[in-house]
Amino acid sequence: MHDATRDHGPQPLDALMTRWGLTNHQLVDASDEQLNHKQVQRARKGRQLTLHLMQKLMRTLNAAILASLPKEQRETFVPYSHKQLFTYAKDHNAAWTDPNAPLMPPN
Repeated sequence: MHDATRDHGPQPLDALMTRWGLTNHQLVDASDEQLNHKQVQRARKGRQLTLHLMQKLMRTLNAAILASLPKEQRETFVPYSHKQLFTYAKDHNAAWTDPNAPLMPPN
């Protein structure tokens, strides 16, 4: 943690977006909730966000991933929780393993 109160370093959200091949722009385009590029960038870099914004990013990430999956894989997708996307979220589990790893595109 760089600044003890607000900067938490790169977040799991950043790694998941990279692994799913999603850009900030794609996430903003997928959002129905007026998400902007600055909010996505702040979230990826680890700037502390409100619970409301964390949940907005979570919903948008899940929607963007679902839209990118083939129809036959959509039913097996397990939606992400904000606790899995941000290390500073209450009840974050650092030992969590991603059940969606088999659905991710190859590197």
